[in-house]
Formats: sequence, structure tokens, C-alpha cells
Amino acid sequence: MSDPRYPIGRYLKEETVSPAKRGTWIGEIAEAPAQLRAAVQGLNESQFDTPYRDGGWTVRQVVHHVPDSHLNAYVRFKLALTEDNPTIKPYEEALWARLPDTAATQVGVSLMLLEALHRRWVVLLRAMQESEWSRTYIHPEDGQLRLDYILGMYAWHGKHHIAHVTSLRERMGWG
Repeated sequence: MSDPRYPIGRYLKEETVSPAKRGTWIGEIAEAPAQLRAAVQGLNESQFDTPYRDGGWTVRQVVHHVPDSHLNAYVRFKLALTEDNPTIKPYEEALWARLPDTAATQVGVSLMLLEALHRRWVVLLRAMQESEWSRTYIHPEDGQLRLDYILGMYAWHGKHHIAHVTSLRERMGWG
């Protein structure tokens, strides 16, 4: 790993997305909550407050960030499925990570939130029709984005942050 910010590499956009690839990504989204729970299993409070890299978020912040981010993604999917090319509102994820609920909430709460959210999200994703994958929304900074692209990005996003925790555990010898 040459860059601890990207332990699994950066997300690489796929120009064409097959139904099989979407199925793989939906499976990865379905599995992410259990994988994140396993990644933090047995950590103590001091370990939760350890940054995964110099200048990076703590494990606690990472765990709370994943459902924050995926909740926004879920809402954006629903907006794109019910409105014609809506403009979504970005959020300041770094500022969200410093809000009091991040420091004061047990990580188990965010793990439960992620599990419940992903159950709902996966039901929605599995029910989508072929034509719906090309629906779009507009991100003010990133432009028009297709739902199949967003699906791949969030499948990567979960694995990306799980790897932040697992690679830290490896480096620190936390088992």
C-alpha cells in the first residue's frame, strides 16, 4: 500500500456496466455492514480514537461516516428514481465527522443504522428495472451522474473505509 488514503486504490469508473456487474456491486453493498462490524470487532475506546493514518479520521469517525454517506446516497437514489434529473445537495463530510454525535455516540449505533439502511437500500436496488439504471441526478461539483455509476462508487466506498480499519489493525498489530 503506497497511499494509506486509498488502501484498495481509487474508484475507477466503468464506462459500461452490465447487469452482472450491478449484481456484484449490490452484493457488496449488502455485505458491507457485516464486514464493517467485523473490522471493528474487539476494538477498545482508545483504538476507536486512533486515526487510520497521519492527519486522517479516527476509526470512530470512519464508522460514523459510512452510514452518513450511504444515507445521503440512498436518498439521492430515491430522488433520481422519482424526479427528472434532480440537483442534489452535497454535504461537508469533514465537518459532519466533527459534529458532537460522532464523538458522543457509540459506534454500535452507527453499525445498526448501516445494517438497517443497507437492508432497505438493497431491496430498492434489487427491484430496479433495467431502464432505471440510466436515470441521473446532478451533483453541483461533479455534474450529471448515472445511478449505475453511483452504485459502483458506493460499493467501492464501503470497501474503501473497511480497508482503512483493517489496514490500521494490521499495521498496529491489533489482530
